[in-house]
Amino acid sequence: MGKSGEIAFVKSENINGEKWERCIAEAANSRIYANIWHLDRIADNWEAIVFGDYEFVMPLPVKKKFGINYVYQPLFCQQLGIYPKPPAQIAALFYKAVYEKFRYADVHLNAQNPSHSADSEIRFLPRQNYLLDLQYNYKSLARNYSTNTKRNIAKSAGNNLQFITGISEEEYLAFKHENLIDKLNKKEVDKLKSIISNARYRGLGEIYGVYSAENEICAAVFFCRWKNRVIYMNAATSSSGKKLGAMYFLMDKFIRSNAEQELILDFEGSMIPGVARFYSGFGAIPETYFQLKFNRLPAIVRWLKPA
Repeated sequence: MGKSGEIAFVKSENINGEKWERCIAEAANSRIYANIWHLDRIADNWEAIVFGDYEFVMPLPVKKKFGINYVYQPLFCQQLGIYPKPPAQIAALFYKAVYEKFRYADVHLNAQNPSHSADSEIRFLPRQNYLLDLQYNYKSLARNYSTNTKRNIAKSAGNNLQFITGISEEEYLAFKHENLIDKLNKKEVDKLKSIISNARYRGLGEIYGVYSAENEICAAVFFCRWKNRVIYMNAATSSSGKKLGAMYFLMDKFIRSNAEQELILDFEGSMIPGVARFYSGFGAIPETYFQLKFNRLPAIVRWLKPA
C-alpha cells in the first residue's frame, strides 16, 4: 500500500477488498466493471495502482507475451480508469506510473478521467458512449426517438411479438452463439456466463427477450444495474429478429417499463456508426471517454502490437 500521498502497485490477491469496494461504491464515477467480482471474471490476471489508503485506485488487466507484461482492455468491460474522479495532478501521477512500469498499454479510462499527460508518447483516443436519462415520462422519452426508430417500432408492433423477462443464461448464450458472426471461443463464453450468473445472483442483472409469433426467441439483452445506471451489457439478435424489428420492440418496452425512474440507461456506446445510430435513435446522448494507449515495446516485437 502507498503511504499517504504516495502510490503503489498491488497485485489483485493482495488488495484489501473492503477498502477497494468502499472506494468504488462511494466514487461519483463508480462503474460496475471496477468491482472485484467483475474484474476477477473478465481478467485472468490484474493488478492495480492504489493511492494512499485507497483514496484513489486504478485497476489494470495485465497479460504477458514474450516475457513482457502489458495492459489491455478485456472483453465485457467498457470503462476502467481511475476512481473516484481524480484531480489533474493525481491523474498525471497514475498515467506516469503506468507508462514507466509497462512497455505497452491499450486500456479504456472512464468518462470522468482527464485526457492529458506529461508523457508525449501516451495517446488519448476519444470514444463515444451513449446515455439516456429515464427520469422523464414515457411520452417525453418517445418524443425524442428518431424517425427511423419510430418507424421500426411501429413496424414491430404488427408482428405479434412478446416481451419476456427472466430468460436463463443457458438459453441466452445458446441464442447468442447461433447468431454471432464472429463466434466467441469457449473461454470467452465461460467468462460471459460467469458474469451473467454472478450478476443475477447479486440481484444486479437480468435477461430480457423477445419471442416471435412462432414462440421462437429472436432478440435478447442482458442488462446489469449498478447504482443509478442500468447497462445494456450484452445483446443478440437473429436474422428473423432483425426483419421483425425485435430489438427496437425490446428497447421500447424496456424504456417504457423503466420510465420515470432515477436511472440512466447506459448503452455502453460503439465506434461502429450503425450501432451508434441505433443507440442515439432512442434519444441517447453521446458521452466521451478516452482510450489510453502507448507502445514502448522493443523494436523486434513492436510490430506485433502497433500503437
